[in-house]
Amino acid sequence: MGDYSPGTQGEITSITRAPLEGIFPLMEKPFKDALEFAIETTKRSLRSVAIDAGVSYDQLKSLMQGKAKSTNFDDGVKVAAAFGVSVEDFLAGNLTFAGPTVAVAGCVGAGASVELVDAYDKGDGLYHVRTPEGVSPRGIVAVEVAGDSMSPVYQPGTVLFYSRDVVGVPTEAIGKICICEDESGKAWVKVVRVGREEGTFSMISLNPEAGNIHGVRLKWAAPVKFSLPPEYVQKIE
Repeated sequence: MGDYSPGTQGEITSITRAPLEGIFPLMEKPFKDALEFAIETTKRSLRSVAIDAGVSYDQLKSLMQGKAKSTNFDDGVKVAAAFGVSVEDFLAGNLTFAGPTVAVAGCVGAGASVELVDAYDKGDGLYHVRTPEGVSPRGIVAVEVAGDSMSPVYQPGTVLFYSRDVVGVPTEAIGKICICEDESGKAWVKVVRVGREEGTFSMISLNPEAGNIHGVRLKWAAPVKFSLPPEYVQKIE
């Protein structure tokens, strides 16, 4: 795409195109300063930024420590996107709307049958969304609802946030709306209740026109902690 040429230290005054160059040869200090500013402003850890951006943690660490003298353009753009801004705004310190993001790892079935497929690298997913205010991004997973069996509470396209703090189905998950995986590998969002047979569970729909599923063996279940209705989902590709 191009390189950035700083005027004074820590300040970008112009953008020039360099078709054959894929790094920031003249912006080591500005990018490092911008990254330090962004981390201090958002209170994020460098590792969480690296995971969210899909870039090497060791690479960013070396840059912050002054051991590396440059970063490639693509990674620079990814780091800026991890803060929810363009690279231009990132370098200028315009982080008014920036904040930690969470990868939407995939879909969960609310009536639809959805296979739980982990086809993305850690920290990546279908797309990213900004972490809701008051929700820590550490350990949080986001998924998108497919199907309408949990309507009107969760419409298709709703993004749900949860964290798997324990293995299996904890007692605090019983009677609550949970993200869960059955023994066949399908992912669901349902109200989880204890089944009639030992070791089984019932998955209850909220939509009165949708069916319930009984006698299911679950690998794990985690209560939904927060939700974003479709109209409030701002995708960060």
